[in-house]
Amino acid sequence: MNKGRIVFLNGVTSSGKTSIVDALQLKSHEFFYVVANDLFEEMIGERYLREDYWKYLSEAIILMYHTAKLFSDHGKNVLIDGIMVERAELKPHYEKVKNIFTGYPLYIVEVFCPLDICRQRNIARGNRTEDQSDWQHKIMAKDIQYNCTVNTYLNTSEECAGLILKCIFEDDV
Repeated sequence: MNKGRIVFLNGVTSSGKTSIVDALQLKSHEFFYVVANDLFEEMIGERYLREDYWKYLSEAIILMYHTAKLFSDHGKNVLIDGIMVERAELKPHYEKVKNIFTGYPLYIVEVFCPLDICRQRNIARGNRTEDQSDWQHKIMAKDIQYNCTVNTYLNTSEECAGLILKCIFEDDV
């Protein structure tokens, strides 16, 4: 059985990752599974998040990556809605991602949006701090080799989904 593709949408909060996930799922019959930092964070009890947020979130993120591998092992394509941050608990995050997914068809997509626009989106959402994208940007992993980059300020989610599909399926044409 062929391994399913793993598409990692990497970007700060409010950059547009989840909107792109929704667009990908509407545009293509190839992607109906998604694992996301937010979903895995919700699995952690509030007590533990208050006790040591980064310790427990970091463990959940690593488990999320192994969950994505499990889907791939079963021939299923899967989207990862996340952000590679360089926290002590995850360092070196990008290297860990590459090691976990060695031998898997991994595509890393940079989801870019100017920070001032992310800040506006954070305010509009109401469930993020205004500066959350700013501080995440400061701790994002550096020197990531992206398969493609999409800009959610210049393109709609649907256009970004089309660009991503073209990038990851170009070998099939």
